[in-house]
Amino acid sequence: MGWQIAIMVKTQIQLPEHLFREAKRVAADYEMSFAEVVRRSLERSMPAYPPKASAPWQAPTPMDLGLRCKIDDDELRLLANEPAYIPRRLRGKKS
Repeated sequence: MGWQIAIMVKTQIQLPEHLFREAKRVAADYEMSFAEVVRRSLERSMPAYPPKASAPWQAPTPMDLGLRCKIDDDELRLLANEPAYIPRRLRGKKS
């Protein structure tokens, strides 16, 4: 079996007092250091936070909502951007 070298990083954290006391109790009850309790707790909780996908976010594919009439892309663009545009199918009708 090969050796594993673990590089440790010293850091400072702030904990709520009740959590600190509980972690110190666990360390004393199980005869381990406070740092070991924190390391083990982090090792157990990390799988709940998998790495986020590195691909950029993309909008979902739109669903077909079943338009009653076929509108081509050019007319749809005009409907969306020109407030006074009257669709071809409504141009000859009177309201």
